[in-house]
Amino acid sequence: MSAAVSTTGHLRDRDYDAIARELDALRDEIIAGLGERDAAYIHRVIRWQRGLEIGGRALLMASSLPPAWIAGTATLAVAKILENMEIGHNVMHGQWDWMRDPKIHSTTWEWDNVSPSDQWKHTHNFVHHTFTNVLGKDRDVGYGLLRVTPEQEWSRAHLAQPIYNVLLAMFFEYGVAMHDLEVEEIQEGTDDKEVTKAKLRAIGRKILRQWGKDYVAFPLLSGPQFFSTLAANFTANVVRNVWAHTVIFCGHFPGDIEVFEEERLEGETKGEWYVRQLLGSGNITGGRLFHLMTGNLSHQIEHHLFPDMPSNRYAEIAPRVRALCEKYGVPYHTGSLSKQVTSTWKKVFRYALPPKKATVRAR
Repeated sequence: MSAAVSTTGHLRDRDYDAIARELDALRDEIIAGLGERDAAYIHRVIRWQRGLEIGGRALLMASSLPPAWIAGTATLAVAKILENMEIGHNVMHGQWDWMRDPKIHSTTWEWDNVSPSDQWKHTHNFVHHTFTNVLGKDRDVGYGLLRVTPEQEWSRAHLAQPIYNVLLAMFFEYGVAMHDLEVEEIQEGTDDKEVTKAKLRAIGRKILRQWGKDYVAFPLLSGPQFFSTLAANFTANVVRNVWAHTVIFCGHFPGDIEVFEEERLEGETKGEWYVRQLLGSGNITGGRLFHLMTGNLSHQIEHHLFPDMPSNRYAEIAPRVRALCEKYGVPYHTGSLSKQVTSTWKKVFRYALPPKKATVRAR
């Protein structure tokens, strides 16, 4: 859905105010009810994740045997997915800060990823969640690489974007690591050089730390299985990257997800902000295990409405959010994984091609 076509033209100021009141009340209700059940949930997920990682790395001690290599790689990939999606992403959003546990807190958590947590929190928590789907403000629209809406200017470089997207999926953590660098400003020479250098040094340190762990330390510990363990760690990282890319892209780019011009931000009220989150997000249907493996980002709509709400509560509030959308005539985008993946990739291919009537900019 383009920014030029509105699906909410029927809403009046009083409707936006009512939507804000109802969603604020829903959030207050859930936050007030947080307690032992929620704390037990995140502690349980962390225990399972650590157990899976230990189990996967133990299996890889015998990785020269194909069954052990496959089982160890798969187990390690699942552990990495859980750490990045349901734990790291959500802890760094502050979803568990209410527990006041210094070990599970947004200010102390450093995830198993080459992106430094402080840079990720700025680009994701602040920039993306504040300016969701606003062209020129939200760097997540196409990740500075892909054209995913007709409002984005086309260039010849976009012809190869299906290939770019495959590579981005495989090495997604590196794309995320570069996200806070303001690449366009660097290319134009308008960036703060000292700030850019500091960010690059931080990224370099984090990459060395991750490579040292996955591609040196653990392969060495496996002795004669060095190369097979190294390959297993690389494969587990790629699987985690592709899964994270798939879930995130399916939550932001499929179907009729809308984008907005910067003018939308002028005088934006709380209710209008909520509606922009509803229009700019999409859910993926599935069962409890599926939602866990997505970090509950399969409830992307609910996450964008309440990014600091514990993720285990999204499934609980989703029916109420959907009912509110039906009440006010606001689209609630949702679909199966296959539907959302297909829709997202259609956009990648469609917008790789030049518009029929446009002045093409060479790059």
